Amino acid sequence: MEKKKNVLFNPQTFTGEEYDEKSRKAMLDTIRFFENKGLKSIREDDKNYIWQDDWMQYQKEHGIYATMLTAEGYGDEDSRFDLYRLCPMSEILGFYGEAYQYPLQVSILGVGPIWMGDNELQKQELAKDLKDGHVFAFGMSEKEHGADLYSNEVHIEEKGDGTYVANGDKYYIGNAQIASKISTMGKNLTTGEYCNWVVDSRHRNYKYVKDIDVPGLGQCRLGEYDLIEYPITEKDILKSGDEAFADGLSSVNIGKFQLGFSASGVAAHALYEAVTHSNRRVIYGKPVTDFPHIRAFLSEAFVRTNAMKLYALRSRDYFRKMSENDRRYLLFNPIQKMKVTTQGGEVVRLLMDVVCAKGYERENFLSDAYATMDTMFRLEGTAHVNMGLVLKFVNKYFFNNVDYPEIGIVNEMKDDNNIFKQRMGGLAKVPFPDYRKAYEGVEIPNVKKFLEIIETFRNLMAKGAPDPSLLKNMDYMLNYGEIFTMVVYAQLVLEGAKLNDVEDELIDQMFSVFIKDVNKFALAQLNNQENNDVQKEHLQKIALCGPVVDKDKDFRFWKEYVQVLDGVYVQKDAPIGNN
Repeated sequence: MEKKKNVLFNPQTFTGEEYDEKSRKAMLDTIRFFENKGLKSIREDDKNYIWQDDWMQYQKEHGIYATMLTAEGYGDEDSRFDLYRLCPMSEILGFYGEAYQYPLQVSILGVGPIWMGDNELQKQELAKDLKDGHVFAFGMSEKEHGADLYSNEVHIEEKGDGTYVANGDKYYIGNAQIASKISTMGKNLTTGEYCNWVVDSRHRNYKYVKDIDVPGLGQCRLGEYDLIEYPITEKDILKSGDEAFADGLSSVNIGKFQLGFSASGVAAHALYEAVTHSNRRVIYGKPVTDFPHIRAFLSEAFVRTNAMKLYALRSRDYFRKMSENDRRYLLFNPIQKMKVTTQGGEVVRLLMDVVCAKGYERENFLSDAYATMDTMFRLEGTAHVNMGLVLKFVNKYFFNNVDYPEIGIVNEMKDDNNIFKQRMGGLAKVPFPDYRKAYEGVEIPNVKKFLEIIETFRNLMAKGAPDPSLLKNMDYMLNYGEIFTMVVYAQLVLEGAKLNDVEDELIDQMFSVFIKDVNKFALAQLNNQENNDVQKEHLQKIALCGPVVDKDKDFRFWKEYVQVLDGVYVQKDAPIGNN
């Protein structure tokens, strides 16, 4: 079998043959809608801040949300909460614009606490609302507290007759202007416990305060809502106590996992457009891509985009197999949210350095990608919050490894209800197998170089780990966290590349980029922090362990892998590729 030269989504070659009929139909229906709509209409809606009624009506008529978000046993046949098809749906929607993926992602957040709860009435009502084409929301963050969930002030208060009233303001909530069910996280003022309950944006005691203007999200909505003496009964309450808090975090873990797939879709579309434009653009009498630095930028963007997709695919395998005895996803998921999205930002910045002024023109997809990618990882608060999580796993990842059963591509069509059974705590105790297993039998030059770096970093952690007093100092630990994140990222990318039969040349180029990234983080630690002699020695070794450089090989890679993307996808009405 011929190996793959890229794993990027392309609507014009996508068949969906690996999915069951209902899943394939939902994806092809989605592609058909946006291909018929065309880029011009999509960008006009963005410009005029028009809510996506046409798409919402279409997905309702075709049962797309109902198919994707209904747990098994509550909807039509083949309706199930299946990450194998839900994740590519996020990628497809992101490909046409993050504004279209965002309502789905927020709906995933909103339905999560309901499917996790024990309230059977809410589950039945949710299934009906999905069938009716509604969207959903998750009321977690607040204006004054942001990601500090422990300080939530929104609350319910017991009235003494078995009923409650809810009061308080939620902020930065997607779909809040229209959602039929908003899973709201707060506290029971009477007992002091955490509590999750459901409200309806159409209720008279629900006040939609305003849209929060976020240009990078185009025509989708982020809003503020206020509950004013909102009546609550037991039929509206999902869970109370620590389990309510845990369900809230678990819902975030599921919903924001989708970001990596959406970012992969955005980056792929932007890449196709940038290669097509620059390869046909003539300046100073020759094509722009005759300039070596332009080829280097585009090649790096291509490499990073493929790595994003491979990491996302592989982390999905681990997430689908999560259990009480295998909690590795707790490391892989924060990296999915943090690293894949920040890599998307790197991709788009590289592309903007190629297309320059053209990328700012609103009718191009690139302008949407630029606004989106620079917004996505910051808006979700992922970069530093998740770095703090990732650092908890360093010791167990490198030392005292244990064996696990091998996990291949998890492509079974099943309801992933196991991901609704997450538990909190114990992050630093999660064991891992020996990461070196991923590298066994691989003789690719830059992969071997990267493994040298990993061993140097592992030795640094064994002989010169940061003083415990510094572990909570994010300024000091940030570069260590970045290096460790790259180690884990590279492991899953390599596993994904092997499982998906990716060409060695592409793997070599990906690891060349990984080496340069780690060099940069090691140098930053040396330049910005006080380091002891052991740390300096190891960090200098990492910073100076550069990739294998072969310019002839780089040029062949450009010709055979990247330049061939010229015109490989051009959307209807797109100004780039149709002129």
